[in-house]
Amino acid sequence: MSETGGCSASEPYALRVLGDSMLPEFAEGSVIVIDPAGAIRDGCYVIATHNDEYIFRQLRMVDDKYYLQPLNDLYDTVEISGLEQISGVISQQAGRRRKDHRRYD
Repeated sequence: MSETGGCSASEPYALRVLGDSMLPEFAEGSVIVIDPAGAIRDGCYVIATHNDEYIFRQLRMVDDKYYLQPLNDLYDTVEISGLEQISGVISQQAGRRRKDHRRYD
């Protein structure tokens, strides 16, 4: 914790998934753990900024371009200008039964 009582910028934090853009892997209401210092690589799940909002998607790197791809085909893939738009990497999904637990980093 920082002196002001909040988390440091490099500490993992949790968010609740809103919407169905990441179905079937991440259902609405799921809790995901984000690692701001996580290794960014093609195919990882990330929190990024797009159009001044935070967005949860799968990062795709193709020919020196960066895309945020939903798992649900009803949503569009968007291109981002670079990795500086990535705020963190999803390291796990909380609340899964132990036998179904997956790490995403």
